[in-house]
Amino acid sequence: MKKGTKKQIHFWLFLLPMLLIFINVIIIPLGIGIVYSFTNWDGFSMAGSKFIGFHNYIKAFSDEKFITAFILTIKYTAIMVILVNVVGLSLALLVTKKMKTSNILRSIFFLPNLIGGLILGFIWQFVFTKLFEFLGTSLHLKGIFFNWIDDPKMAFWALIIVGTWQMAGYVMVIYIAGIQSIPDEVLEAASIDGANALKTFGSIVFPLIIPSFTISVFITLSNSFKQYDTNLSLTNGGPYGSTELVTMNIFNTAFKSNDYAIAQAKSLIFFIVIMILTVLQVYITKKREVEM
Repeated sequence: MKKGTKKQIHFWLFLLPMLLIFINVIIIPLGIGIVYSFTNWDGFSMAGSKFIGFHNYIKAFSDEKFITAFILTIKYTAIMVILVNVVGLSLALLVTKKMKTSNILRSIFFLPNLIGGLILGFIWQFVFTKLFEFLGTSLHLKGIFFNWIDDPKMAFWALIIVGTWQMAGYVMVIYIAGIQSIPDEVLEAASIDGANALKTFGSIVFPLIIPSFTISVFITLSNSFKQYDTNLSLTNGGPYGSTELVTMNIFNTAFKSNDYAIAQAKSLIFFIVIMILTVLQVYITKKREVEM
C-alpha cells in the first residue's frame, strides 16, 4: 500500500466517528426541523401533521414578544461584543506584563468561565438581591444598591455584567496567545524609536493581534446570541418579560405554549440570522487582517 493512500485511510478513520456524530446530531435534526416548521406538528408525531406552508413563519413574525426578544437580543449581543472584548483585551495586556502575580491573575480571571451559566446565574442572583439590598441599607446608597432583578432596566444590565464576567477570561486567553506571538524585537524597536505605550498598542500590537480579534468577536457574537442558561437562572426573563432573550422565547413557545411548529420556525429564523451575522463578521475582520 502506498504511503499517501495509507495516510488517507488513517485520516478518514479518525474523521469518520466525528463526522457521523455531526451528521446525526446537527445535520439530520436541522433537516427534520426545517420540514416540521412547514407543518402543524404537535411535538410528538408527524402522523397527523399537515403541510401548512409559511403559516408558522407568518405567526412568528407577527408575535410581538418574539420581535421584542429579538431586538433585545441584538442589543444584548452588541453590548457584549464590545464589553467582553475590551475587558478581555485589557486583562490580556495586564497579565502579559512582567509581574510576579501574572500566572495567578490569569487563573483568577479565567475561573468564571469554568463555572456553568446556571450556577453563575444563581450566585449573582444572590448578589443582586440580598447583597445589594444589604449594601444599600448599610451605606445609605439605595439609589445604587437595590434589588436589580426586580427592576426591568437594571435586570438587563445585570445580565450584561454576569455575561461579561463569565466570558472575558476566555477571550483574555485568546488575546494572550496573540500578544505573546508578537516578536520581542518589534516591541524593542518601537521602544527605541520613542513610541509610548498607547502608540505601540495602536500601531503595532493591535494590528498584529487582528487574527485573535477575529476569533474573539466570533465567539462572543455567537455565544451572546445563544445565551439561555444565565438568562434562565438569573432573571428567568423577568421582570414582566423585560429580559426574555430569543432562546428563552423559543423555549417558552415550544414547552409552555405547546406551539412546537411555531417554535421550530422561530429557531430556523434565528439560525439564519446568526449564520448571516457571523459570516459577515468573519468576512469583514478577515478582510481587515489582509489590509493590515
